[in-house]
Amino acid sequence: MTIHMTDGHMVSAFLAEPEGTPKGHIHLLHGMAEHIGRYAQFAGALRKAGYIVSGHDHRGHGSTVRLNGIRGYFAEEDGFERVVQDVHEVTSLLRDSHPSSAFTIFGHSMGSFVARRYTQRYGHLLDRAIFMGSGDHPGPAIRAGRMIAEGYIAAGLKKEPNQLLNSLTFGRYNLHFPDAETPFDWLNEDQEAVRAYLDDEESGFVSTTGFFSDLFEGLDLIHNDREIRRTPDDLPILLISGGSDPVGKNGAGIWNVARQYAENGVRNVTVYLVEEGRHEILHSPKKNRITEYITGWLEA
Repeated sequence: MTIHMTDGHMVSAFLAEPEGTPKGHIHLLHGMAEHIGRYAQFAGALRKAGYIVSGHDHRGHGSTVRLNGIRGYFAEEDGFERVVQDVHEVTSLLRDSHPSSAFTIFGHSMGSFVARRYTQRYGHLLDRAIFMGSGDHPGPAIRAGRMIAEGYIAAGLKKEPNQLLNSLTFGRYNLHFPDAETPFDWLNEDQEAVRAYLDDEESGFVSTTGFFSDLFEGLDLIHNDREIRRTPDDLPILLISGGSDPVGKNGAGIWNVARQYAENGVRNVTVYLVEEGRHEILHSPKKNRITEYITGWLEA
């Protein structure tokens, strides 16, 4: 389905209903340089478990970019916040048309950063939140990234793919895996899954300078203590990640996120690390066990 945003942009979304009375509604947010279609198996398992499942392609991604926009680009201004607003507008419409007893936001990787911001702005509308493949603040490196992005933007290259920023952001991830055969081995220990990602024409692209600038701004924002305190203190949150995921610093970054939540009064946080799992645990050999854990957590 196509949903019109208040700024005139169009977003491609889907919704699937279970048989019988739904246990709740889960909305999925995909990661950077991929699309919501990659979550079809996970969505099917959630639907089979009794949940309404929905999701959409972010601006600059998947079917949404085919409707309008530029691949790997969010918006002219405040792109990260605009993507969060898209989530609110899409989910509000879908929830109005398909009421259920409980609503959960699920975000993977970049989608987890968007979901974390959503909980800061709209957490009062949530019953649960799941952040998969997330990470903590990148530290001083983000300052350098923002300066580089500003230089490219000043040169009129905001909407152009930026290989330098892409390399600086992701180039070191494969160093954790000395036997890597492709630039994306850090995603998965299953080579067939890595190959499927490489063969997917709508995944693995290089995003624009504007996208990286928006992402860096968003990362600064979601890790601000003042903004974290806007998260409802009793919201059940699941931080789930691969124990060998470089985005989460092999688990250390996930514990840092949990610690920052605790320090700011958010008290209902569960951490689950998948032993030897890399970044895309939903595409790993352990995907069925991970899905079972998630549904168990939702019902508990």
